[in-house]
Amino acid sequence: MSPSPASPASVSVLGLGSMGRALAEAMLRAGHRVTVWNRTAGRADALVAQGARPAADAAEAVAAGELVIICVLDYTAVREILDPVGAGLAGKVLVNLTSGSPELARETERWADGLGATYLDAAVMNTPPGVGKPESMFFYSGALDAFDAHRATLSALGDPLHLGTDPGLSSLYDTALLGVMWSALGGWAQGAALLAGDGVTAEAFTPVAVRWLGAVAGFITTYAPQVDAGRYPGDDATLDVHRVAIEHFVHANEAARLDTTLPRLLRDQIQRAIDAGHGADSYAAVVKGLAEEGA
Repeated sequence: MSPSPASPASVSVLGLGSMGRALAEAMLRAGHRVTVWNRTAGRADALVAQGARPAADAAEAVAAGELVIICVLDYTAVREILDPVGAGLAGKVLVNLTSGSPELARETERWADGLGATYLDAAVMNTPPGVGKPESMFFYSGALDAFDAHRATLSALGDPLHLGTDPGLSSLYDTALLGVMWSALGGWAQGAALLAGDGVTAEAFTPVAVRWLGAVAGFITTYAPQVDAGRYPGDDATLDVHRVAIEHFVHANEAARLDTTLPRLLRDQIQRAIDAGHGADSYAAVVKGLAEEGA
């Protein structure tokens, strides 16, 4: 029987690095019965002081929880820890919050299924201090019935989003969104460095940059259906216009004697799409250019 939102669940957390500890602490704060285990002795002490139950080994930890969460270095470590448990996973719901690839997630689902376990691959879109906050996104992919049954429990970690029954989707979304994050942070860093040359502080620049990101989110929302339809009406700004504007960005960074790797990369993406015949199309056509480049 699955737990109701008002009743505590039995949860086991294997792997007590900074993220694993945050996961266990969030479950404890929500009032769940938490069993913890880590390969390195002593990592569980602070959690035990907060009410967690320590397990002597991985098998004991797995046996204690109807919901088994593992968060370790990589998928190799997942198998090293859980292979010896074997049949002890039967009937359990295994939530794997270890970072990996879609291929590894699908392989792990097949392995778990062979042991009689139900598998959910998962990803957390935040750092450990964000765990337990309702605005933090947690991605899950795999068995929908298991997700639905334990959604109330998983909500203790953050906002649980089920992306689909393909277990590789959590990893795929995670990777794609990290790309968005690094691109945004890289653009912010480039802008902060450019303005610093004229004495503008990063703190002065940042509120304006954050406000601008709201407009950029609007551009993305507009371009998404264009990408899906394969039609890119250049009724806001064409790639030819973007190409002229981005040259100013490249020049400004050159003049400031900054690294121009990022500005030139962005310019080259636009130029490739123009060379492919998309000069009169919107910026969304860059996605088409990227697909053609990888073909």
